[in-house]
Amino acid sequence: MECNKFERDCKGRLRAVQDSMDVLYGKWKLTILSSLCFYNSRRFSDILADVTGISNKMLSKELKELELNKLIKRTVLDTQPITVQYELTPHGKSIQTIIDSLTEWGVKHRKEIIGK
Repeated sequence: MECNKFERDCKGRLRAVQDSMDVLYGKWKLTILSSLCFYNSRRFSDILADVTGISNKMLSKELKELELNKLIKRTVLDTQPITVQYELTPHGKSIQTIIDSLTEWGVKHRKEIIGK
C-alpha cells in the first residue's frame, strides 16, 4: 500500500513538471519571461532587443503562446503608430521566483564550468 502512494505521488509530481515544461518549452520563452519580470512592461521591439538572436516571427509566435497560457497580457495602445505592450499577468508573475532561482543557479553554474 505504501509503495502505491509513493508511486502516485511521484507520478503526480512528474506530471506537474511535464505540464510546466510543456508551457515553458522552447529556446526563447524563459528569456522573454525574464525580460518581462525585470521590466514592468515592454513593447515588442524592446523584447526583440532583449532576446538576442530571436526573429520577429518567432517572438510573435512565442508571445502568442505565452498569452494563450495566461502568463502575459497583450495591450494595444491607441497611439500613432499603434503600440503593442506586453506585461506579466498576475499568474505570470508567479514565475518570478523560479526565474530568480534559475538566474542564481546559472551564475553559479557558469562560475563552476568556466570560472567567470
